[in-house]
Amino acid sequence: MVKKKPRQAKKISNRRARHDYELGDSLVAGLELSGAETKSLRMGHGHLRGSYVTVKGGELFLINATIAGTAGIPIDEADQTRARKLLAKRREIEALIAAKQQGKTIVPLEILTGGRFIKLRLAVGRGKKRYDKRQTLKARDDARRAATEMKSAR
Repeated sequence: MVKKKPRQAKKISNRRARHDYELGDSLVAGLELSGAETKSLRMGHGHLRGSYVTVKGGELFLINATIAGTAGIPIDEADQTRARKLLAKRREIEALIAAKQQGKTIVPLEILTGGRFIKLRLAVGRGKKRYDKRQTLKARDDARRAATEMKSAR
């Protein structure tokens, strides 16, 4: 019997999310995808840049996430950025709706392709102002500078 090779998980992440938002707890939800989209994501052909999650009729939808096809996996240009339904438990959806009504944003963080199903990690966040972003960068630089000074002092 031939053993299956373990799948290499491609990490598709939204790198700007941690810079632009103060994020709270994250949760994982499933994605409703077509076969070509699933195969394309497993190959790493997608990105979350500029995407967000919205609520329509008591259901969650991922908007503006791009899943690009390749030569062997054709995906129409209109379908590359279509709205995709998120699959979550009713209690999780209600908690996200309540956070959205408080003025917070539901931010997609990364697409998880490691297991049998493709899932989306998302978090509730509050948008940072420009001065908040500068303070975060300054604190990171100070910590890095202190670490290098401690290392050179040894």
